[in-house]
Amino acid sequence: MTMTRRGFLSASAALASAPAWSGGAFSAALPRDADIVVIGAGAAGIAAARRIMAANRKVIVVEAADRVGGRCITDTSSFEVPFDRGARWMHNPDSNPMIRLARGAGFEIVTAPGQKIRIGRRNARAGETEDFLATLVRANRAIDDASRRLDGSCAAALPKDIGDWAGAIEFTLGASFAGKDLKELSTVDKARAGDRGSVFACRQGLGTLIAKLSEQVPVTLSTPVNRIVWSTRDVGVETPAGKITARAAVITVSTNVLAAGNIKFNPDIPKRALDAAAKLTLGSYDHIALVMPRNPLGLSRDDVIIEQSTSARTALLYANIGGSSLCSVDVAGSFGRDLSAEGEAAMVAFALEWLTKLFGSDAAAAVKKSGATRWNASPYVLGAISAAAPGAQSSRKALLEPIGSLFLAGEATHETLWGTVDGAWESGERAAEAALRRIGALKDTEPLAGVPEPRRRQRRGAPQIN
Repeated sequence: MTMTRRGFLSASAALASAPAWSGGAFSAALPRDADIVVIGAGAAGIAAARRIMAANRKVIVVEAADRVGGRCITDTSSFEVPFDRGARWMHNPDSNPMIRLARGAGFEIVTAPGQKIRIGRRNARAGETEDFLATLVRANRAIDDASRRLDGSCAAALPKDIGDWAGAIEFTLGASFAGKDLKELSTVDKARAGDRGSVFACRQGLGTLIAKLSEQVPVTLSTPVNRIVWSTRDVGVETPAGKITARAAVITVSTNVLAAGNIKFNPDIPKRALDAAAKLTLGSYDHIALVMPRNPLGLSRDDVIIEQSTSARTALLYANIGGSSLCSVDVAGSFGRDLSAEGEAAMVAFALEWLTKLFGSDAAAAVKKSGATRWNASPYVLGAISAAAPGAQSSRKALLEPIGSLFLAGEATHETLWGTVDGAWESGERAAEAALRRIGALKDTEPLAGVPEPRRRQRRGAPQIN
C-alpha cells in the first residue's frame, strides 16, 4: 500500500553524499587577491559567492576537488538517467530559493515519490501502514518531549512498546534521516530540525543544478587549501598554486575535514570551534546503484521502499528512478559505515542479498549493472550529514561565531536545516552577508538588492497528517 499520510520520506529526506562525476563550472586562474575568498564550491560556497557578487565585490572560490558541487553530484554518464550520487531532495518550495532558481533556469522540479513498506515478501496492508505511521508519530513526539528536558540520545527517548516496528523506526528517524543511529543523535538536534514535510527532487539532478548556478562564479578547481593565515583585518589563503590575500574568508569545508586538521590555521582557530566541529561529525549515507531492466520488482516509477526490520542490517530502495531501469539501495548509519568500509563489492553483495530477501531470487539475477558511492572515503568531505551527538546541539551555534575575519558555513552551521542542501545554501548566504558587513560592504540593516533575506524556520514537531 502506498502511504496515505505524509510518510516516512519527510522524516528521512536528508543530505546523503558520495564521490562521483566530475564537471560543472570553469576553472579560473588563481588570482592573488580578492575582497572575500570562499573555500569550497559546494552549495554553501556557490551561494556565498553569488551573494558576494551581488554586492559587487571581488570573490574567488577555491575548490580542492576537480568539480563543483560538494555533496551535490549528478552522474550523467554511468546510467540512462541523471543519478544524484549525493544529495537528492529539496524542501519547502514556497521559501526555498534553490527551487525558485531552478525553475527560473528551466529545471524540472517534481514532488516526492510514492512510499511503501515491505513486510517479508509482500507490501504492508492498509492497517499495517497506518500502525507504522502512528508509531512513527509517537516516536517523534517522545523525542520532542525528551528534548525539552535534556539533550540526551534519541534512542533513550523512544517509547518502549514499538514492537515489530522498532527497526523501521530506528532506520527512518536515525540512519536514513541523519546518517547516524538514534543512540548517537541528539534529541534537541532532532527536535529542532526544520519542517521537511514538503519533499521535491530536481529531475536533471541537484548536482546539475549547482553546476548551473555556478556558471558565472569564478572557481578555481583542483586547488586544495594548505594553510590559512588570519587576523581581524585580513586573510592569507595558501594553496599549491599560490597564495590569495583577502579581507575575509568564508570556509565551507565539512566538520570532519575541519576537525581532522586537514587545513592548518595560523594562529590556530579557537578550541571551541574545533570542539564544536568534533561534536557535529558526519554520519554515513551511501547509494548502491543497480540497473534492473524490465522492472522485475513490479514497482512504480520513483517508488521508495523500506522494510519492517528487526535489525540494523536494512536499507531504503528508490526504484525505477525517473521511469528508468535504475534503482538505488541506500545504506546508512553504523551499518552503512561498516559496509562502506568493506568496499564496493561488499556493498553490492548486500544490496543483492537484501533485494532477494524482499522480492525473491529473480531480483538479484535481473541486475545488469551496479556501482556504489563511498563518501566516507572521500578525502575532501569524509562523510555525509553533520548530526549532533547527544548533548552537543549547541555546537551548531558555536560554529556560527565569527573567528576574526573567518566565517564558517555549510549545512552543519544551520540549526534547523542541518543535513539538507537547503540549509547549506542558506548558510552560505548568511556567512557571505556577515563577511560583507565585516569589510564594510554591507550595513548592518541593509539587505542585498534583489536578494531575499535568509528564511526563518519554525520548529518541527511530529510528521503532519495529510
